[in-house]
Formats: sequence, C-alpha cells, structure tokens
Amino acid sequence: MVRFALEDVPSLDAILDALDDGDCRTILRETAEPTPAAELADACGIPRSTLYRKLELLTDASLVRERETITPGGGRTTEYERDFDDVTISVDEDDEFSVTVERPARDADDRLADAVR
Repeated sequence: MVRFALEDVPSLDAILDALDDGDCRTILRETAEPTPAAELADACGIPRSTLYRKLELLTDASLVRERETITPGGGRTTEYERDFDDVTISVDEDDEFSVTVERPARDADDRLADAVR
C-alpha cells in the first residue's frame, strides 16, 4: 500500500463531496479497471457531460486517476481508474477530522506516467 505524502493529501471536504454524490459512487464501482469515458457513461447510465463533471470531482479528490494510452492506430485514448484501496476518516482527541488514503502499489511504468503529467 502507498499512503499520500502530506502535500498530496486531498482535502477532507473534496473527498466527502465526491463520496456524498451517488453518481460518483457509481463511477467508483465501475472503475476497478481502466475504462474509457464512453463506456463509463453507458455503464453508469449518465450523460457524458455529467460524467465529466463527476470525474473532475473524483480527480480533485484524488479518488480516480486518468490514464492515457496509445491505441494500435497511433491515436490516444483516456481511461479512468479508481485510485485507492481504502479511505479512512478519523476524529482525533481534539475532535478534528482527518483523512487517510491508501493507494495500490504502482509499478515503474505507472510512476513514470504520473511524473510526466
């Protein structure tokens, strides 16, 4: 598992906003594997314009990541993939909320792709 570095932790509000949205939760269920937006829109039963707004919420919350792939014909396609294994929201002794996001381990190619973006 990989945990966020402190500067990479999305805000608690961003995570809660995304998880409070039913369409976002549906998208998260459908993105266990990298999936193009057109397939996601169909699988989730939502218009593409809505899908892109929800993907932006999920990306801002660092719960979904974009993966750009090159097609056999030389074109590019963007796929979306769930980017966490576990999200834990806690309350400390001072009644302050915090969030911990555990990430799947990434291979060297994934880390390089993230660095290039």
